[in-house]
Amino acid sequence: MKKSIFVLLLLSLVGSAQSQDISPADLKILQKKEDSLKDLMATINLDSFTAGRMIADSQFTRTLVRSLQVRNSFYFPFDSVRGMGNVYAPDSLFRIITWQLPYDDYYCRQRGAIQFKTRDGSLRLMPLLDVSEFTEYPNDSARKRNQWIGAVYYDIVKKEHKGKSYYTLFGFDANSVNSSKKWIEVLHFENNEPVFGGPFFTFEKDSIKKAPLHRFSIEYKKEASAMINYDPELDIILVDHLVSESDDPDLPHTYVPDGDYEGFKWVNGRWQHIEKVFDQKLEDGEFPVPDPILDERGNVDQEKLKQRSQKNKAGRDQK
Repeated sequence: MKKSIFVLLLLSLVGSAQSQDISPADLKILQKKEDSLKDLMATINLDSFTAGRMIADSQFTRTLVRSLQVRNSFYFPFDSVRGMGNVYAPDSLFRIITWQLPYDDYYCRQRGAIQFKTRDGSLRLMPLLDVSEFTEYPNDSARKRNQWIGAVYYDIVKKEHKGKSYYTLFGFDANSVNSSKKWIEVLHFENNEPVFGGPFFTFEKDSIKKAPLHRFSIEYKKEASAMINYDPELDIILVDHLVSESDDPDLPHTYVPDGDYEGFKWVNGRWQHIEKVFDQKLEDGEFPVPDPILDERGNVDQEKLKQRSQKNKAGRDQK
């Protein structure tokens, strides 16, 4: 707890110091543009007509680029623009701005760009091109920025291996009317160009071995709420373990969390998969398991599954 409070205080002080790099005149410009971006993002998400959402998306993109052209815009957080992902690298070398355009209930695409910190406050920006719709197997290849597997990023973690930095991104994809996705993507730089993915997710410790993945994702029922994120205290990526409500593993839109967690641990420059996180002994003893749906034999408790589904649906309705 004390460590978390210290980190939050430090980040607050750093953010305050950075904001001073923006001149008062430029700050007013950025605040005005932020108001425009906020309204346009609301239209992108709420307009009932596809054409209206597309027009707003085009205007949003142009307004965002003009905003970023303001000197030292790197330090402006745009934190009132709801629906836009804006994550800074832990070493503050860059940030990734992402959002999504829903064309209809069945199809959406992600937009994004990487903004780099520069010494003179000028803009260095790399746009990202989402090619998800043209990619049958998104987990099997490293990709350049014009071959991006789109997601709206909500967190980023930095790891190192042999003196090289690797940035793990956590993203959300609205996907379709029936299901949502979450992604884990490792980003690194080669010759100052971003490279997304690589054989970073390994499964050699699993009971059933499989080949490494270049990125990792889960797909789950639209009404459900599934977690993927990094836990700094455990130094592990926690992932909700999912099961099919209909006991059909071929239907990802029926998947919901069962109360257990799988995960990944950074080992020798790779994220090594852990089949069941809280079966492992921690420093303070065995971690309590949060009421799993599966019993020790792997059978589904149908009553618990029904209650979990109803809870997920209620949470979704409240949102």
